[in-house]
Amino acid sequence: MSQAAAQLRGDDLVSPRYEVIWDRPRAKRWAICVFVINEGEKIRKQLAAMSAHSSIVDVIVADGGSTDGSLDGALIESTGAKALLVKRGPGKLSAQMRMAFHYCLSEGYDGVVVIDGNGKDGLDAIPSMIELLEKGYDHVQGSRFIPGGHHENTPLSRYLAVNLMHAPLISMAAGFRYTDTTNGFRAYSRRLLEDPRIGVFRPVFDRYQLHYHLAIQAAALRYRVIETPVSRVYPASGKVPTKIKGFGGLFAVMGQLLDTCRGKYDVQP
Repeated sequence: MSQAAAQLRGDDLVSPRYEVIWDRPRAKRWAICVFVINEGEKIRKQLAAMSAHSSIVDVIVADGGSTDGSLDGALIESTGAKALLVKRGPGKLSAQMRMAFHYCLSEGYDGVVVIDGNGKDGLDAIPSMIELLEKGYDHVQGSRFIPGGHHENTPLSRYLAVNLMHAPLISMAAGFRYTDTTNGFRAYSRRLLEDPRIGVFRPVFDRYQLHYHLAIQAAALRYRVIETPVSRVYPASGKVPTKIKGFGGLFAVMGQLLDTCRGKYDVQP
């Protein structure tokens, strides 16, 4: 499919409206979705590096509406990616996730790995994510804080927030001990994403809540959950790559975390 043949898919009750800008036939059992918005040269380098894993996973770029010109059909074709999706509906990360899951389930994938497109994550963990899906795990959480994991230049505020608040709260709500719940490098089985008791495809998931909700519900509903070691490296200097801006952004994220942990987004019987 070329840019000229882009399709508008989705609706706001299932996924935000999105365009399939570039698309080729599904080749693998598993997909990896890269979430990106205005990442510039970082996403171009990351996609080139991810092509090394094209023998085991189809790469799908889930763009939240970049305006920096970093993504186009030619880049997707040259890096061997399967598709470029561009969100046209409302919402932030959780809306991008619903878009990506809608596309992947429609394409027939048995499971989906997700990763940020800002170049912080070590791509060498992709095979272990796929291997765990093949072994029947339903929710695979990447962690830099377990044996074999690695992190560098992690801002102290992030380190403390994850270890003293974020991970303990989600672990308590889930009944499973997580160690790195802000890490977006994860994997999900098809059966988990399709479970109506979880209700992934609801417009209430529009910010960061869906990551948290899936981690809690996967364990609470007795799906097979596991952590796997990953690497995350922040720049040694300069601006920290993040979409969470200032104290207002942090306050909003904490509110979404508390709401999710207390069951605000649970499917009502």
